[in-house]
Amino acid sequence: MKSGFTVLSAGTNPEGLSSRAVKAMQEIGQDISDQTSKHLDDVPWKEVDYAITLCGSANETCVTMNWPEKCVREHWPIADPNSDDEYINARDEIRDRIKNFVNNMI
Repeated sequence: MKSGFTVLSAGTNPEGLSSRAVKAMQEIGQDISDQTSKHLDDVPWKEVDYAITLCGSANETCVTMNWPEKCVREHWPIADPNSDDEYINARDEIRDRIKNFVNNMI
């Protein structure tokens, strides 16, 4: 059995990396400045075991996708952030949800 996780990120309408997201992550010691926006079409879906959507439009779009049978889907309704504080709040909420998700896996 493989251990660990490979995490991929993609969107329904990639618009480039947000400088506010970079700043929010730098505040906790994470450098994401070399990341790029990717479209859902760029994800190797046959290899995906879990897919987590974060905003309403992604959840709606992803309902129609041809998911692999093994893929478990979850939706975390995180509002799209528009201010520095909202980016920090979104970052913290996603962090907490990921910790809970991983703890429930092991």
